[in-house]
Amino acid sequence: MKLDILAIGSHPDDVELGCGATIAKEVHNGKKVGIIDLTRGELGTRGTAETRKSEAAEGAKILGVVVRENMGFADGFFVNDKAHQLEVIRMIRKYQPEMVLCNAINDRHIDHAKGSQLVSDACFLSGLMKIETELDGKKQQHWRPKYVYHYIQWKNIEPDIVIDVSGFMDKKMEAVAAYKTQFFDPESKAPQTPISSKNFTDSIDYRARDLGRLIGTEHAEGFTVERYAAVKSLFDLV
Repeated sequence: MKLDILAIGSHPDDVELGCGATIAKEVHNGKKVGIIDLTRGELGTRGTAETRKSEAAEGAKILGVVVRENMGFADGFFVNDKAHQLEVIRMIRKYQPEMVLCNAINDRHIDHAKGSQLVSDACFLSGLMKIETELDGKKQQHWRPKYVYHYIQWKNIEPDIVIDVSGFMDKKMEAVAAYKTQFFDPESKAPQTPISSKNFTDSIDYRARDLGRLIGTEHAEGFTVERYAAVKSLFDLV
């Protein structure tokens, strides 16, 4: 299955939080989008790997993606080495995406920056024909995505590009809410975490509103890029 966009996150819920509205918009526009989670989120304070699995499936269904896979890397302990790079390369070559969306380049959680660099490196290496990989006993063709964009997570990183996602924030918030064990629930007896507060849940909307304000729209999501984002003319700018 060839994808237009492959969104990758270190943990289940990273993609929904970081670029859920952008994905919902692109799915609405007819693009084939898939999600890969690097870990099962098994070290999370709230919930379990099993609840994450069901929550991730529900999030994928809400966003309308065509596939979601989990690499099963060790939460908190995966590294950016040859073995992990080859596993990600297999997925990139399997789905041959034109674009990859991945974790923030720098963030509060150590897995986010690690995942960001791992995926970025794998995207480059995937284009080298002398790196040979197989999937299901068949040799894979080399493939390098044209675009690698990094979504923004906990830290307020200044974006290089900003996507108007007006009309798609409700879908994002619904997908985020699928992670019932993770986020604000006044009835929950589970330990409190930085992302389980009402302030955090509210921030998902008001941060998107603030980016939207800056570009003259209702809501927006920001990304950093690895090379200049080109437009065909000055009039292509929103």
